[in-house]
Amino acid sequence: MEPSDSFTSSFIIKIWRERTGVRPDQVAWRGHITHVPSGRQRYLRKLDDIVIFILADVARMGVPLSVYWRLRRWLHTQRHP
Repeated sequence: MEPSDSFTSSFIIKIWRERTGVRPDQVAWRGHITHVPSGRQRYLRKLDDIVIFILADVARMGVPLSVYWRLRRWLHTQRHP
């Protein structure tokens, strides 16, 4: 059974490690995510940003988010307007 287009979304995620200091063990995850249907993109500074980006699309599809995820999304928008 194929899922309905209104309840399906696709993303392309590219992540990599960047050196953040002089020592080789000082690294951070970076990347970008693209929402395939709209072409909307976001640069990622940490892996949690992937979930926050996808949550916006999930909410638009009408999936109810728990209080925890709604709060995480709100906090993220306060730090990154």
